[in-house]
Amino acid sequence: MRIIAFLSLLTLIVADAIFSQTAGFADRDPRYRLQPTDVLEVHYRYTPEFDQTVAVQPDGHVSLQIVGDVKVQGLTVEEAKAEILAKAALRLREPEITLVLKEFEKPYFVVGGEVTNPGRFEMRGQLTALQAVAMAGGFKTLSAKHSQVILFRRVGPDLAKTELLDLKRVMDPSAPSEPLADLHSGDLLIVPQNRVSKIERFIKWSNIGFYVAPPTL
Repeated sequence: MRIIAFLSLLTLIVADAIFSQTAGFADRDPRYRLQPTDVLEVHYRYTPEFDQTVAVQPDGHVSLQIVGDVKVQGLTVEEAKAEILAKAALRLREPEITLVLKEFEKPYFVVGGEVTNPGRFEMRGQLTALQAVAMAGGFKTLSAKHSQVILFRRVGPDLAKTELLDLKRVMDPSAPSEPLADLHSGDLLIVPQNRVSKIERFIKWSNIGFYVAPPTL
C-alpha cells in the first residue's frame, strides 16, 4: 500500500511538472541573460566594415573591433547593446548598432544518483526540486535518501554552493507546508544512496563526483 500511494503521489507531481513546463515562462516572462559560449552578431548601420560575429568567452567578455573587450555575461541583449554602444561612441560619431543573439544554451538541470532515469533535462519553466526528481522518473528505491537530496548550484568557474533538501518532508501531507525554491538553470540534484553525515557549504565543482558515487568504507 505504501508503494501504491508513493507512485500515485509521483504521478500527480509529474502532471504538475508538465503543467509548469507549458505555463511557467508565460507567467514569469524572464529575459534571457548572456553566458559563455553564446554567439552574438553585431551590425553597424553606418560602418558595416566593423560587423562581427563573436562568441562570449569563458570570462564573460566579447572582443570587438573599435570597441575592444566588453563584459556581457549576465546582461540581457538590450543591456549588452547599451554597453557596446557606450564604448563605440568613444570612437564613432553617433553609432547605431543591431545586436542579435544567434546561438545560446537552453536552460537545463541535471538529476543524478538514486533516480530511475538520471540525466540532463531541458528547463522550460518554473520548476522545483521535487518536480525535477519526478521528471527523472522518481526515486529509484524507497531506501533512497529523499530526505537528503543535495542541490549543487554553480557560483564560480569551479565552485558550487550546496544545500540539503528534505523532499521527504515536502511529500508528507501531514507535515506543515513549506515553500520549495525554484531551480536555476545549470543546477545539479543528487539523490544519495547513503546518508550524508556532513557536506561543506561550498565545494569545488570537480569534487561533486564523490557525492554521486561515494566510496564504500
